[in-house]
Amino acid sequence: MNIQQSYKDTIHNEGSGKLYLVATPIGNLEDMTFRAVRMLKEVDVIAAEDTRQTRKLLNHYDIHTRLISYHEHNKQSSGKHIMERLESGEQVALVSDAGLPAISDPGFELVREAIENGHDVIPIPGANAALTGLIASGMDTSAFTFIGFPARDKKMLKLQLEHWGKWETTLMMYEAPHRVVKTLQMMLEIWGDRRIVLARELTKRHEEFLRGKISECIEHFIGNDPLGEFCMFIEGYERTAEDDQETSWWTSMSIQEHVSRYIQEGMPKKDAVKAAALDRGLPKREVYNECIDL
Repeated sequence: MNIQQSYKDTIHNEGSGKLYLVATPIGNLEDMTFRAVRMLKEVDVIAAEDTRQTRKLLNHYDIHTRLISYHEHNKQSSGKHIMERLESGEQVALVSDAGLPAISDPGFELVREAIENGHDVIPIPGANAALTGLIASGMDTSAFTFIGFPARDKKMLKLQLEHWGKWETTLMMYEAPHRVVKTLQMMLEIWGDRRIVLARELTKRHEEFLRGKISECIEHFIGNDPLGEFCMFIEGYERTAEDDQETSWWTSMSIQEHVSRYIQEGMPKKDAVKAAALDRGLPKREVYNECIDL
């Protein structure tokens, strides 16, 4: 068991390094919190996904803390360097290009390693694109499921949408402008014409919400190329009496058989484990441990 009391000991001692996860604005620089600015000034070093992008923010707030790079392509070497700093007692801030670090961005592995090595991991909250868009979408906010970026591969995307098709919560995902129409078209094919909200340029001058049916959004983009990264919010599935009578296809299978079925359908093992865990309502690690030999 790991028990963290983040502010019990504030003394900067050898071996007491802390990792701060600092939220940054998703567009409007005024959304930076006073606390976030202070923390970026006080830490020993800032690890940024894109140092050029983060430098603009630091210059705006007159922050002169040393900046290092931490992103998807150097996370092994840079992560080791950051851990060495934490071991020596330094305080490190992790930031992404925009929003909360480790949400559809690198950082999860670093957070887990810091925790495993006994270092406090302290969140400094702020803007997040998915939640910012959700609260203004008009969709049900009592329960929601964040998917992140859907698969780029057509076959894998189809499998993902089929998997999420009967989830009753509001679904949230990100999508790039050059892929949004293809994703919408496959949603329409697999899910039918559900209500959907597309949000882009959140907090910026050209902030825009498109609220309607999937088919209406597809029609909107005819001759009107999508611009900017999108947050997508799709209404959850409405169960019918027929659904209540159905028995899940995997109920008679072992966990290994369940995961194997997804793999046979084309899912990578990692995604198959995640899908089976979601189906069964089990922790992903528990399912993974049952399928090490697959």
